[in-house]
Amino acid sequence: MLFEDIMSGGKGGHKGGHPVDPVPTVIPDPVTYERAGGDGFRTLWVIFVIFIASAALFSLQAWRIPVSRRVYHVLTTVITIVGALSYFAMASGSASALNCHSVTDHHNKVPNTHHDVCRQVFWSRYVDWAITTPLLLVELGLLAGLDGAHIAMAVFADLVMVFSGLFSALGEKHTSQTWGWFTIAVIAYIFVIWHIAVEGSMVVKARGERLTKLFGSLAGFILILWAIYPIIWGIAQGGHRMSVDAEIITYAVLDMLTKVVFGFWILISNRQIPETIAEVGGWWSHGLNTNPEGRIRIGNGGEA
Repeated sequence: MLFEDIMSGGKGGHKGGHPVDPVPTVIPDPVTYERAGGDGFRTLWVIFVIFIASAALFSLQAWRIPVSRRVYHVLTTVITIVGALSYFAMASGSASALNCHSVTDHHNKVPNTHHDVCRQVFWSRYVDWAITTPLLLVELGLLAGLDGAHIAMAVFADLVMVFSGLFSALGEKHTSQTWGWFTIAVIAYIFVIWHIAVEGSMVVKARGERLTKLFGSLAGFILILWAIYPIIWGIAQGGHRMSVDAEIITYAVLDMLTKVVFGFWILISNRQIPETIAEVGGWWSHGLNTNPEGRIRIGNGGEA
């Protein structure tokens, strides 16, 4: 019997008048890579430039006011500088890793096969969030007049949220590990809302109606945008339903709103509404020198 007859169902390839189906072949698919493309990298470079320009502008504005009133300016400048460094790292291709997982391919009448899907994860994005999001919470806490305990707990919950997202992004996909970390991040975010939005809205009322409205607007703006981040993560990193380029563009828009737009908003309000000014003296304004005039006391007697 010839092999060709078997494959073609010819004279020697059937029994009882029934042709034999072609012999199926099972060839595993190669590895599938999900990486950033041209649109993604162009977006990263554009956002880097915007962050650099914003940081320069915020820094120049800081020089026009006394040191004791520069708290928001310093924090906002640091936030945009860190964002610029993060986007430069991503745009230059030096801050990402491939997270691979196995996917099962189901076939008809033949054994299932498996192939790997490797998606690019920009871990520098999580480093950025671990530094900048606590600073944003400090700004909101100072604006509301929150005590240090609530601000510290909000910052701690925020760090738990960010690192849980990182562990989930780099962990094994479609397992309890991935969605376990994701659940922890969501719970931590609820604690952030409690300490900043709930407690802050109660404390800020004592500082006047204008400041209460401003805090409500800024806190709502930040916390609503932050709620979109895990949704994007679930669609992109968790569900692989979004391309890496689309993920980059979406996160870039969110980062622009939460860092640059928020920064301009709070600094403009700081200039227009006197109640927003957080004036800090002591070490912040004068350093460790307890004698601001620069005079040196000698013993118990006079001055030099």
